[in-house]
Amino acid sequence: MNLLTRTIVIGALMVFVAPATFARTPAPSDAEVYIISPQDGDTVTSPVTVKFGLRGMGVAPAGVDTPNTGHHHLLIDTGPPALNAPIPADDNHKHFGGGQTETVIELAPGKHTLQLIMGDKLHFPHEPPVMSRKITITVK
Repeated sequence: MNLLTRTIVIGALMVFVAPATFARTPAPSDAEVYIISPQDGDTVTSPVTVKFGLRGMGVAPAGVDTPNTGHHHLLIDTGPPALNAPIPADDNHKHFGGGQTETVIELAPGKHTLQLIMGDKLHFPHEPPVMSRKITITVK
């Protein structure tokens, strides 16, 4: 494997993708992802239930290659990821590759930002990216 090859893990399957030859998955022009709850400006207690909304495309698990679908990624206290690479998987980038449409997260007291971005079968953002507006919540 040369240095230009990127390794992506989907479940127990390891896939090698050469970035120079990778084309991002097209998104429908009317696709929109959004956070149903909590709402921007809400004060909540932890754990926080976050419900995801999606219009104009469908939800499919990671690894499933179905046109006009993707899966949710929740960005916590961070900005948008690089658009030409898989969305990271860490405490600030939560993956929902099983097709989940809500989650419960533990957040420390204070202000936090939440944002959703859709990823394709390999966790790459779509073209154009399907990303919600960023909301701010306060945890008591």
